[in-house]
Amino acid sequence: MGSGIGQVAAQANMDVIIIDVTLESLELAKKRISDSLDRFARKKIINNRDEILSKISFTTKWDAITEADVIIEAVPEKMQLKKDVFKKIDHLAKDECLLATNTSCLSVTEIASVTSRPEKVIGMHFFSPVPMMPLLEIVKGYKTSLETFEYAKELGEKLGKRMIVAEKDFPGFLMNRIWLPMVNEACFAVMEGVGSPEEIDQGFIHGYGHTMGPLKTIDMAGLDITLWALEALYEGFNDSKYRPCPLLKKMVEAGDLGRKTGKGFYSYV
Repeated sequence: MGSGIGQVAAQANMDVIIIDVTLESLELAKKRISDSLDRFARKKIINNRDEILSKISFTTKWDAITEADVIIEAVPEKMQLKKDVFKKIDHLAKDECLLATNTSCLSVTEIASVTSRPEKVIGMHFFSPVPMMPLLEIVKGYKTSLETFEYAKELGEKLGKRMIVAEKDFPGFLMNRIWLPMVNEACFAVMEGVGSPEEIDQGFIHGYGHTMGPLKTIDMAGLDITLWALEALYEGFNDSKYRPCPLLKKMVEAGDLGRKTGKGFYSYV
C-alpha cells in the first residue's frame, strides 16, 4: 500500500519520501513501483516513467519527515503499531503537517489520541492496488478539524481519486463494514464445502458484475490483512456476525497468506 500511495503521489508531480524499517523492504518497494510504472508505460497511461521515479526517494531514517507537508502512514493493521508510529510522527513532523492513516478498519480517533494534535489526524483509506483503484475513503476522527478534512479532500483530488466520506469513525467505516462480512461468508462457504473458491468467484464476476471475486481479492490483499480487519470489526462491534471464519484463521496460522506467499485460496507458484 505504501509503495502504491507513493507512486500515485509522484505521478501527481509531488516529491515523495518512502520510509521503511529495512533496506530490503525499500528495495522491494522500489521494484514494485518500477514494475508498475513499466506496465503503465507499455499501456501508454504515462509517458514520463523515469521522471516519476526520480521524484521518489527511499530511506530508513525517520528525520526525513521533518519538512513533509503530508505524512500518510501505511503500516499493518495493528493498533499498537500504528500508535507507536504516530507518536514518532507527532514528535518529528512540523506543526502544519497533515497526518493521515491508511487504516481500513481501526479507529482513527484512537490513533490520533496518542498525538498532541488530534485535530490534524484523518483517515485516508486507499484501495489496493492504489495506482489502479480510483477510490479513496476519507474518515473523520472524533477531533478531526474541518480544515484538515478540506485539506485531505484537496489532496485526494490532486491524486486523481474519487472520494467518499465516512462521517463517523465506526469500525470498518463505510466500505469494509459492508464488504468484509460478505468476504467472511465466502470463506465459510468454502469451509463448509458449499462451493469451491473458483465457483464462488465466478458467481460474483458473472452474476454481480464484479471484475474479481472476493476470494481472489483477499488473496491479493493478504489473508492476514483480511483477518486483522475482521478481528477489528468483531472487537469493535462485539457482534457475532463479524466473527472471523475458522478456515481463514487456520490459513493465516499456516502461513498461506495469498499471493505474497504463493498460496492462499489459490496457488501462485
